[in-house]
Amino acid sequence: MKSSIAIGVMALLVFALLGGSPAEAYLMDTTVPQAGGCPAFDRWNLSLASPLNRRWSTSLPLGPPTLATVAALGSAAQLSEIEQVITDSFGAWSGVTGTTFNATNYPGLIAPLAQVSAASSCSNDAENNVDGLNTICFNQPSMGFSSGVLAFTRVITADAPGVSVGVSATAAFAGQILDSDTLFRPDGQATFATPAALATSPGAYDLESLLAHEIGHWFGFDHSAVWRALMFPFAPPPGQFLGSRPTAQAPDGPLSDDDRTGIRVLYPDPNDAVNVGAITGRVVPANPFALAAIPAPSSGGSVTGIFGAHVVAVDADTGAVIAGTLGGWSCDPSNFVVQFDGSFDIERLPVGHSYMIYAEPLVGLATPGDFSDALNDLCASDSAAPCTTPAVNTNFNPRIRPAVP
Repeated sequence: MKSSIAIGVMALLVFALLGGSPAEAYLMDTTVPQAGGCPAFDRWNLSLASPLNRRWSTSLPLGPPTLATVAALGSAAQLSEIEQVITDSFGAWSGVTGTTFNATNYPGLIAPLAQVSAASSCSNDAENNVDGLNTICFNQPSMGFSSGVLAFTRVITADAPGVSVGVSATAAFAGQILDSDTLFRPDGQATFATPAALATSPGAYDLESLLAHEIGHWFGFDHSAVWRALMFPFAPPPGQFLGSRPTAQAPDGPLSDDDRTGIRVLYPDPNDAVNVGAITGRVVPANPFALAAIPAPSSGGSVTGIFGAHVVAVDADTGAVIAGTLGGWSCDPSNFVVQFDGSFDIERLPVGHSYMIYAEPLVGLATPGDFSDALNDLCASDSAAPCTTPAVNTNFNPRIRPAVP
C-alpha cells in the first residue's frame, strides 16, 4: 500500500493555529487524515522509541555574511557558540511547565544534537527532499528565498498511520510529524548573530529569537497573531531580541504566555492541576444574514459564524495576554464534517484567574496571509468529507456587550 505525506512550509518574515473540538488556543497546523476524519493537530509522537534526530550543518562558511560569532571562523569555539544557541532555543520550549514535551517526562525524546558537515536535508529546499532527519541549515545552496524572508521551516507529517520517511519512525497516527528542517537565508542579504555577538554586529538579526521561532514550527505551531508572542510572523528588528535570554532558572524566558499556553495545549501534562481552565464560545455577526452570501464550504453545509477572528484571553487583573486563537470552526467526530460556525476554544488557562475575552479581525500588521497554511489545511478535496475553507472574515467590527444591571 502506498502511503502519503503532507508537507507544510512556514516562513519567518522581516519587519523593521480537532478531533471533535473547535479551534483550540493558539494556532496549530493540522493534517486531514487520508481515510477521512476531523483535522488532526500536527505533533510529535512522544515516545522513547521516537526521538528527535536533531542535526545542524557545520559546513563552512559559518561566518559573514551569514553568521556573526565572537569566536573565530571555523574554530571549535565557534561551533560550540552556535550549538549553544541551538540548545537554548530548544530548551525554551522544553522548559515550559505543564507540558510533557520535556526531558523529565521523556528523557529520550530529544536525542543528542549532532553536527554534520553534509546532510541531504541541507542540499536543497525542494519539498521532495525528505530524509527523516531534523536539520538546521545555514548554508544550503538554494537562492529561492522570497523577498523579506529570513528563514523557513519545512514540516513533513503523516496523513495516515504506517507512513514513514527516511530514518524516521513509522507514524502511529495522522498528523504525526516525521521530519522538520529549518533553512536560514544563505545569500548574504541577512546576517544572523549569536547573543554574544549581537551588540557588535550592526544590522544583524538575533539568531536565538529566529531559531526559537522556527523550532516552534518544528513542534507543530503555526504563527500567532499576538504581537509579543515568539510565534508572531515577523522578526524583531536588527540588534533586538524577544523576551528574556534563557537561564538555568528560566529556560523559557524568550517565550510569551501565549507561547507557553500553546505548548501546553499541544502536549498537555495530565498531572498539571494549574493550567486546566478553558473558555469556549462562538463568534457570530450581529446580523446573521450577512453570512448568506458566503459560498457553501461543503455539500449541504453553510457558514454560520465568523471564520478567522482573532480571539484573545486577557488576565483581568494584570492585563497580560495569556492566549489567543483564530476561531471559526468545529468538527463533529461522528460524521467527520468540519463546520464553519465561528467556534473557538481557549484551553490550558491557569485557574483561579479572571479573564476578559475579545475578538478582532485580522486587519492589522498580521493579516490572513500570514496564517494561510493553518486555515486552509482544515479541508482536503480528497478526504471522505471534502470541503472548501471559506475566506477569512475581516469585515466585522468588535462590539461591547451591554453592562448587566
